[in-house]
Amino acid sequence: MTVHYDIILAGGGLANGLIAWRLHQQRPELRILLLEQGERLGGNHTWSFHDGDLTPAQHGWLAPLVSHRWDAYTVIFPARRRRMPGGYLSIAAQDFARVLGQALAAQVRTGASITRLTPTTVTLANGEVLEAGAVIDGRGAQPSPNMALGFQAFVGQEVRLAQPHGLTEPILMDASVEQGQGYRFVYVLPFSADTLLIEDTHYVDGPAIDAVRLREHIGAYARARSWSIVEVLREEQGVLPITLAGDFSAFWLGHAGQPVSGLRAGLFHPTTGYSLPHAVRLAERIAASQDVTAAALSRVIHLAAEQQWRRQGFFRLLNRMLFLAGEPGDRWQVMQRFYGLPEGLIRRFYAGRLTALDKLRIVSGKPPVPVGQAIQAARLTHPQQIRIST
Repeated sequence: MTVHYDIILAGGGLANGLIAWRLHQQRPELRILLLEQGERLGGNHTWSFHDGDLTPAQHGWLAPLVSHRWDAYTVIFPARRRRMPGGYLSIAAQDFARVLGQALAAQVRTGASITRLTPTTVTLANGEVLEAGAVIDGRGAQPSPNMALGFQAFVGQEVRLAQPHGLTEPILMDASVEQGQGYRFVYVLPFSADTLLIEDTHYVDGPAIDAVRLREHIGAYARARSWSIVEVLREEQGVLPITLAGDFSAFWLGHAGQPVSGLRAGLFHPTTGYSLPHAVRLAERIAASQDVTAAALSRVIHLAAEQQWRRQGFFRLLNRMLFLAGEPGDRWQVMQRFYGLPEGLIRRFYAGRLTALDKLRIVSGKPPVPVGQAIQAARLTHPQQIRIST
C-alpha cells in the first residue's frame, strides 16, 4: 500500500529538521516524512546563535534542542580584546538527532539516498517512489551563476585536554593569529572543564578547503595556549556561502516551483553565515500555513527569501568591502574596527536588524580599507561584475 504524505522533507539538516520539529509541535495531524541520506539527522555539525537573534517564544520551542548556553563571549584582535555580554547558545548535532529522532520516530528515515526529486515526488536509490502534497528540498546550497559569493571555510575539532582549559565563555573570534590569504580567526567553544571545540576559520575567495593545513592550525593554536590535546573526539568541516551580490529573481527562477529551505533557499546571514534564526522563522511560517501543497509552500518560502534579500543589501555591501577592497591579509582590520562599535549595534548586526543610524555608524569615519577600492566595491551590485575565484 502506497503512503501519501502531506510533506516530505528531503535532507535531514538544520532547516528541514526544525521544520519537522515545529510541524510535530503545531500540526501533529499532518503526515510528514524526514529523509536523510546519512546515518543520523544533522550530520556532524554545531549550530550556534545569539540570544537576541530569537524572540522569547522562539527560544521556548527550540529549548529542548539546545546543548550549551553561555552568558557572554570574547573577541580578540591584534589591537583589541573585548568581552561582549549577552547569551550565546549552541546545538550539537548529536542532541539534534537524539531529540528529533525520539519525537518524530517513524517519521524519520535515515540512509535514504535520493536520486530524483520533484515538487511532489522523491525517488530513492532503491527505486522506491514517495509521493506527497509537497516536497521541501533542504539538501544544502547549490552553485548559481546568479550569485557572486565569497566563502567561509572551516575545520573544527572537539578535543579533550590533559588539564582544564580555564575558559568559562566562548572565544567567538581570535584574529590575533597569522592571517594568510584572507580573514582568518579561531573560534573556541568550552563544552566542559577539559573539552573544547576549536575551529579554524577562513574567509576566502574560493570554496576549496585545505583540511590538513587547518588541522595543523588547530594543533598550533592549542599549543600556543598551553593546551595539551589528549584526544580528538570528533571533527567537523564545512564551507559556508558569503553573499557579495546577486540577481535574486533569476536565482529563484532556477527552483522552478520546487519548495526549498535553508542554504538552498538563500536563508542565512550573508556576512556571518549563521542560518539558525532564518531556519527558525521559516519553520514557523510553514507550520502556520493552512495550505501545505507544493505550490503554496513554494510561494511562502519565496516570500520569506525575498523579504530577507531586500533587508540584507547593506550586509552584501559590507561583504564586498571585506572581500574586494584592500589586501586579503589585511581583512581582519575591518572586523577589528567593527568590534569597537556599541554593544547594541553589534547585537543588531548579528540579528540582521540594523537601523539606519547603525548603518551610518558602521561606514562613517576613516575606513580600514583603501577608500578608492571601497567605493569601487560598493558599486559592484550585479554578480557578473564581480570576478572572484569559484
